[in-house]
Amino acid sequence: MTVQRTVFIALIIFSISGCATSKKSQKEVSYDDGIKQINHVVVIYMENHSFDNLYGEFKGANGIRNIKPGDFVQVDENGKPYKFLPEIPRNNSFPTNLPNQLFNIDQYVPSDKKTPDVTHRFYHNQLQIDGGKMDKFALYNDSKGLAMGYYNTEKLPLYPFAKKYTLCDNFFQSVFGGSYFNHVFLIAAAVPEWPNAPESEIAKIDADGNMIKDGVVTPDGFAVNHVLSRNKPYPPKSDTSEMLPSQTMPTIGDRLSEKGISWAWYSEGWDNAVACRKNNFAYNHEPFLYFKNYEDGTEGRTHMKDQNDFLKAAHDGTLPAVSFVKPGGGNDEHPGGSDVFSSEQLAVKLINAVLDGPNAKDALVILTYDEFGGFFDHVSPPVIDRFGPGSRIPAIIIGPFAKKGNVDHTQYETVSITSFIEHRWGLQPLSGRDKNANPFRNALIFK
Repeated sequence: MTVQRTVFIALIIFSISGCATSKKSQKEVSYDDGIKQINHVVVIYMENHSFDNLYGEFKGANGIRNIKPGDFVQVDENGKPYKFLPEIPRNNSFPTNLPNQLFNIDQYVPSDKKTPDVTHRFYHNQLQIDGGKMDKFALYNDSKGLAMGYYNTEKLPLYPFAKKYTLCDNFFQSVFGGSYFNHVFLIAAAVPEWPNAPESEIAKIDADGNMIKDGVVTPDGFAVNHVLSRNKPYPPKSDTSEMLPSQTMPTIGDRLSEKGISWAWYSEGWDNAVACRKNNFAYNHEPFLYFKNYEDGTEGRTHMKDQNDFLKAAHDGTLPAVSFVKPGGGNDEHPGGSDVFSSEQLAVKLINAVLDGPNAKDALVILTYDEFGGFFDHVSPPVIDRFGPGSRIPAIIIGPFAKKGNVDHTQYETVSITSFIEHRWGLQPLSGRDKNANPFRNALIFK
């Protein structure tokens, strides 16, 4: 046998062996092993839309196509169905005789225009759900019939990502109500306390737990509705006596720092807010502001950055292990202050900054919403404790580890994000809520 023939045979054997190894390496591996392949997690946190409001038309999802005519008819305070949806105030666009059913917002106000805000508060969210009947969204709402509106899903800028990757259609905001509460719960999996709150801030509840007078704080001292932190920055001329004192329970940021894992919360407008310049920073959308470990002058403060810092880090390939990204007022999809279309265009920019950047190969992007914004959703939330979960909201799992073209029907909630971070880096859970939350086990695939 000549030397040339020997080498040729050896190359064939090596080639076959290499192919076999390559095929073997492409087999799926378990979640617990595969999760270690993810080295960069990016959470993009948008504002105030229910699942049905944005993705009710998504094919294969549990959306408005599953609603039968006559289901979820909205009722008045006496439990009687409205003839028409209650008239939407503060607008010249919507008709006054909308049928008592879901309706498409785009035909009256296109998604690149603003609508009025919709009521989204702790007690109101529970009243709207009405024990699972989902029939009082129009009643307990300052915007009345607008609560029953939805957008054309396929026209949303984020729709291509939902179609290409994994859309979660059974994902719930972890606690009832609004933005501040769900932001804090995302990072702490616990309810803020204000034991000596001013009397004017305390809600009044009857013996059956029904709201008599709304308030920031429950009668037993939990701060569940919109309130700002006493920690700077806060709006000029704020009355700090009406603002929440620093909280001391542990956060996911504390857990990450204890293990030396890099992380940051990036907010649009942060640098300008700190410098007391004109800004679009949303003070109640920066949850670490509410905690003692992140007061001005602390080491923890270095983890609070501007959204522009995120875009630069994504471009340069210097993203921390965990990034939370929060668009500012006017760009976050919050009804009243933002429009849907341009806000989602910003979200697309943030996602593409990761996918087109050097960290893309081992990154996972989770885009979701802090809460439902007061909009109707037909799925009754599961019952875990007195604080939630609240209404169903969209969540999209994006990147090389997300299942492709997938609708995930698994039950998740806001602190599934917290749970995922804990599972990936071996962190101690913050409470029973994040400990028991599913960390996206059915949304991911590892090779």
